[in-house]
Amino acid sequence: MSAATPGKPAAPGQFPPIRRVVTGHDPQGVAKALIDGPATNAKYPASGTVSTLMWCSDQMPADIAIGEQVEDMGARIIGTAPPANGSRFCVIDFPPGSPAVMHRTETIDYVIVIAGEIDMDMDQSTVHLKAGDVLIQRGTNHAWANRGTVNARVAFVLLDAKPLGIGHPVLGASTASGAGHR
Repeated sequence: MSAATPGKPAAPGQFPPIRRVVTGHDPQGVAKALIDGPATNAKYPASGTVSTLMWCSDQMPADIAIGEQVEDMGARIIGTAPPANGSRFCVIDFPPGSPAVMHRTETIDYVIVIAGEIDMDMDQSTVHLKAGDVLIQRGTNHAWANRGTVNARVAFVLLDAKPLGIGHPVLGASTASGAGHR
């Protein structure tokens, strides 16, 4: 079975793997790649999307200690929101027609459309994004909808933020075990 290319038509659920390179330092302080290979923490919900966690952090500032034996923070199981006081970096592949689910997180999200096109529906408006577009999402109620005919691949960096005190957000866990959903 061959995988589809983002931005091209594909059978539902077929997306190419994402190469993930994680850098660090050896004990002498020399910079090097510590992990280089396909990202392995992918979730396949019934909606047909594929959500691949690239990395997360559970504190700010993040721990980037020297050493070659680092925890693979991309292998942790977390929910939609990042851990409390942390971050979540994932890539989500949206097939055409994937259902949009309204939700809100207490986060600031940096969103980069890598391939295809995607709509972000909010309470009373929609923003249409194309490959190369960048969106800064600040705790708003939203849903992602691929209303096109090709796959959309979108990168998301979520940073924990101060609560707004409105609605019912999806919250991150206070530990790395995570809560929430995607």
